[in-house]
Amino acid sequence: MVKNCVIIGGGIIGLSSAYYLQKAGHQVTVIDQGSMDSGASYVNAGYLTPSHIIPLAAPGVMKQGIKWMFSSKSPLYIKPRINADFLKWTMAFNSSCSEKNVAKAIPAIRDINLLSRDLYSDIKDTENFSFQLEKKGLLMLCQSEHMLEEEGHVLALATKEGLPARMLSAAEVQQKMPNAKLNIKGAAFYECDQHTTPGEFMEELKTLLVQKGATFLKQEQVVDFDFNGKKISAVKTAYGTTLEADEVVLATGAWAGSLNKKLNLNILMQAGKGYRINSETETGITLPSILCEAKVAVTPMNGFTRYAGTMEIAGINHTINKARVEAIAEAVPKYFENVAITEQEKAEAQCGLRPVTPDGLPYIGKTSKWENLTLAAGHAMMGWSLGPGTGLLVSEIIDGKKPSLDLGVYNPDRKF
Repeated sequence: MVKNCVIIGGGIIGLSSAYYLQKAGHQVTVIDQGSMDSGASYVNAGYLTPSHIIPLAAPGVMKQGIKWMFSSKSPLYIKPRINADFLKWTMAFNSSCSEKNVAKAIPAIRDINLLSRDLYSDIKDTENFSFQLEKKGLLMLCQSEHMLEEEGHVLALATKEGLPARMLSAAEVQQKMPNAKLNIKGAAFYECDQHTTPGEFMEELKTLLVQKGATFLKQEQVVDFDFNGKKISAVKTAYGTTLEADEVVLATGAWAGSLNKKLNLNILMQAGKGYRINSETETGITLPSILCEAKVAVTPMNGFTRYAGTMEIAGINHTINKARVEAIAEAVPKYFENVAITEQEKAEAQCGLRPVTPDGLPYIGKTSKWENLTLAAGHAMMGWSLGPGTGLLVSEIIDGKKPSLDLGVYNPDRKF
């Protein structure tokens, strides 16, 4: 049965959902309040990261976050404010920073990452796409013995989960990037990871979806719904557009708040702002690398190098905090001594808002409130990595098929 599927949100999660629903034979309409050419899906580090098995909510993170609140350049900044939704999220996040949550999250994060990573390759081959997809792995660069030890513990967990990885000396890393001037003690190397240039994939996917009959409504904000019993019968926008819907997918990322209230959903989510700096200067950087102490990602993309980082939980806003951009720029030459980021490159920095759940796991699945609503949001820093996997799961849920993964840990109705 062909269903009329309305997807709210045109980022990587929304477009991936559209792709797999369209492949399943459904009619797809994507609504986005922006122009679908900016935001987190375009400014991320481009990583496909099975290695990132530890959720944001882990032991010690809240304590460290409180310390970092007093530094404008810290990797994680949580802006304190009197707001009921923020306070609820903060309490739930604090209670989720536990070993129990990490143990629950590790296999879930691993499995959806591996699924999604392989789907990127499948999409590229099936659709004859040309976007950059390189299978070079990921380096976790460390400047201190303490950080090397910490990364060694994470690597041990990853190898226990079946992910190929090994520790490298500084000399071994230098061999891998002979034209970069490195200042490190060593690194963890994850052979399982891959990287992309995000904008390339997004443009090819949008073009394909339209060619195959998808409708895009850009710069239209969803403001209300019509209901028929426990079903959403129509989606309404601020411009007065009313779209009848057999199925609705909520993939709004960090902007889910007001719609959650309209739908009477108790979904805890906060926006986590990240920044990126692009540079076309030759750097000698040929492998994706995370600067561990600074929490900055470095990616050799198609024609440029991207430096990305920080998690700023300060509400919905696109204000560029120059201190946080400066923190990224200052970190890079400490690890890559031959690299200098220019004032012009810093001035052209962009940001994106990532949707952060209290336990570091996304919401994927049906809620008990509405029979024809599927949530696909809350992927935090891994939205890019988890896009196709989430889209496939959304399609399977709507078609009533057995999901490729156990959806229990992603249940939108879960309690914290």
